[in-house]
Amino acid sequence: MVILITALLLLAVLILNMPPHPKRLISKPHPAQNYEEAIKRVEALQNLDTPAVNPICRTLLLTHQQKVQRTLVLLHGYTNCPQQFRRLGTKFFELGYNVLIPRVPHNGLADRLTQDQAKLTAEELVALTDEAVDIAQGLGEHVTVAGLSMGGVMTGWAAQQRSDIDQAVLISPTFGLYIVPAPLTALVTNLALLLPNFYRWWHPDLGVDGPPPQGYPRLASRGLAQILRLALATQAAARAAKPAAPAILVITNAGDTAVNNKLTADIVRSWHNNGVENLRSYEFEAALQLDHDIIDPAIPDQQIDLIYPILVELINQ
Repeated sequence: MVILITALLLLAVLILNMPPHPKRLISKPHPAQNYEEAIKRVEALQNLDTPAVNPICRTLLLTHQQKVQRTLVLLHGYTNCPQQFRRLGTKFFELGYNVLIPRVPHNGLADRLTQDQAKLTAEELVALTDEAVDIAQGLGEHVTVAGLSMGGVMTGWAAQQRSDIDQAVLISPTFGLYIVPAPLTALVTNLALLLPNFYRWWHPDLGVDGPPPQGYPRLASRGLAQILRLALATQAAARAAKPAAPAILVITNAGDTAVNNKLTADIVRSWHNNGVENLRSYEFEAALQLDHDIIDPAIPDQQIDLIYPILVELINQ
C-alpha cells in the first residue's frame, strides 16, 4: 500500500510538472491581402469593444490611411489595455509606421474590479495574436510585433509560429514569476489551473487605488496561469525548433521583481542554440530602479524620457 501511494504521488507530481496542453496553442494564419481588408478586420476588433470597455482602452489603430513600409503591433500587459502603449505607439506613428494596439479579451473593462479577467485563456491570447499579425500584413510591407509582460509572451509565441513577422520584440516577458523558482513554474501553473481562482493586489498598500488608473488594481490567479500556459508552450517549442521569425529582440529589466528573468534567458539560449542569426538582447540595469511596467506613463516615478528613446532606437533598426 505504501508503495502504491508513493507511486501515485510521484505520478501526480510528474503530471503536474507537464506543460498544459501545448498542442492547442498553434497558429492558424489568415493574413489580410490588402489595406482595405486590414481596416475591415480592425473594425471587427473594435466592434468587440462594448460599452463595458473603458473608452480609452479600446483597440487602437494609428494609420496613415494607406499601406506603408513598416507596421508595428503593440501587445499590452495583463490587467492593462491599449492605453498603456498609446504614447509610445504615437512616437512610431510619427516615424511613418502604421501602429495597431489591440485590446486583449477580458482586459480594459471600465469596472476595474471585474471578475471577468479570470476568464482569460491561452487560446484567446493565441487567437488575438494571430489576428493582429494577420491584420498587420495589410497595413505594412514589413511587420514588427512588440509586447510587454503578457504581451511579451504573446510576441514570443508569434516569433516561434509566424514567418511573416520581420521582427519580434519581447519586453520583460512573463515566462515565469519572480517569486517562483524556475523549475517549479509548470507545477505552480498546473496547480493554479486546478485550484479555485483568487485575486492578488498589484499594490497591497494602495488596494483599489493602485495605478495605472485604466488598469485593474489586482490580478486573477486563473488569468495569470493561462499566460503561463502559453509561456510554457512557447518555451517547449523554442527548445524543439528554430523560430519562424528571422529577427528577435529581447529586452529585460535587471531590477524586475515581477517576472523571472532566468526563464527569459533560457528561451534566448534555446533560440541561439537553434540557429537564430539575428538575435539581440538588451537589459536595463538594476540601478535605474524601474517598475516591471516600463511603458505606461501613468506609473509613478516612470522614466519614459529615458526608456522611450532607447526602445525607439532598438526597435527602429
